[in-house]
Amino acid sequence: MNRRQYLRLLALIAILPAMRARARPLELPRAAPVPGGVAVLKLGQQAEPPVAHVNGDRALVVAGASGWLAVVGIPLSAAPGSTLPVVIERTGREAETLAVAVRPKRYATQRLTVKPGQVDLAPEDLARFEQERAHLAEVLKTFSDFAPASLRLLPPCSGARSSSFGLRRVFNGQPRNPHNGMDIAAHAGTPVVAAGAGQVLDVGDYFFSGNTVILDHGQGFLTLYAHLSAVDVTVDSNIAAGAHVGAVGATGRVTGPHLHFSVFLNRTAVNPALFLG
Repeated sequence: MNRRQYLRLLALIAILPAMRARARPLELPRAAPVPGGVAVLKLGQQAEPPVAHVNGDRALVVAGASGWLAVVGIPLSAAPGSTLPVVIERTGREAETLAVAVRPKRYATQRLTVKPGQVDLAPEDLARFEQERAHLAEVLKTFSDFAPASLRLLPPCSGARSSSFGLRRVFNGQPRNPHNGMDIAAHAGTPVVAAGAGQVLDVGDYFFSGNTVILDHGQGFLTLYAHLSAVDVTVDSNIAAGAHVGAVGATGRVTGPHLHFSVFLNRTAVNPALFLG
């Protein structure tokens, strides 16, 4: 083997991991174009990745087996029968708008009668909540340029998964926001792991969600882990899928220990069940 052949061999060895990564088909969530669901749009082939926007927010665009794909979160507030416009920008071409037809989806409604003090917050609690809500809204706007390693997620902890996503709760006749995550029943102290590889975006102790961790998996694809009894990660650290994040607890405003697990795309909470095996 001469020097030229040797250098070619070294170059080939260096790019083999990337070639293998491209050869593996990207694992996608289950498509469900319903309120709180996910739409997968085929954008065709081109050298540069297109840019997608939904309601002014960047949407996830990934390389599929036959071209680029936009993976779009549909708000729980989207009306069945309506259309969700997705603006696609391509290099050297005029912007194009694709319409996602929102199909019907019925979520359960839970009506509860509780003490008035459990519905309306005290002034000091309301002030804290409003401050935390503004902070979390900024966190959820995060759009990182790196692409997710996968769009399929690991179960974040062992336990029975409830069908609580999208549940409409009415307290003393007053409707509240739909439940934007999945509750997983587990004993306090049960290990909680990262559902996917990513970077720790936020760690905090919040009024409603208690000890909370938010992970950034790339391009607006985020996961949230709430009510933790312990947190074992720090902001900006990079962690692998399955890495220890913390432990199940009952912090925040809850009635007992469990994990609240949320998934976000383009700043929109979507059904975690679509991403889990």
